[in-house]
Amino acid sequence: MEIGIDIIETNRIKKLIRNKKFINRIFSKDEIFYCSKKKYSTQHFAVRFACKEAVWKALNNKKISLKNITVINDKTGKPAIKISGENKHLGEKIKISLSHTKNYAVAVAIYQNTKSVLKK
Repeated sequence: MEIGIDIIETNRIKKLIRNKKFINRIFSKDEIFYCSKKKYSTQHFAVRFACKEAVWKALNNKKISLKNITVINDKTGKPAIKISGENKHLGEKIKISLSHTKNYAVAVAIYQNTKSVLKK
């Protein structure tokens, strides 16, 4: 099992999302649509950015970029991970938890890496 965590100040993301190149380099079209329609969109962008960082840290795979990691919502509205590209199967092995306030966003990702489990 591998764990990743990230925390970010929402004001930092507020400045970055003014740049359309940044948004398009980091977030998927679905994420941009989801966050943009929220009343406090900065908080939603921030928590998704933190989540992407936490997932990236848990996976420890340099071939996966932040753009390959997408935060989605399952049928019940619970956040989940989708990974695009050749490593798309990894998304099913990741559990996440997200939280945000006016000033901070935090995310935790747990990756159940079957290779790291000791076999008897």
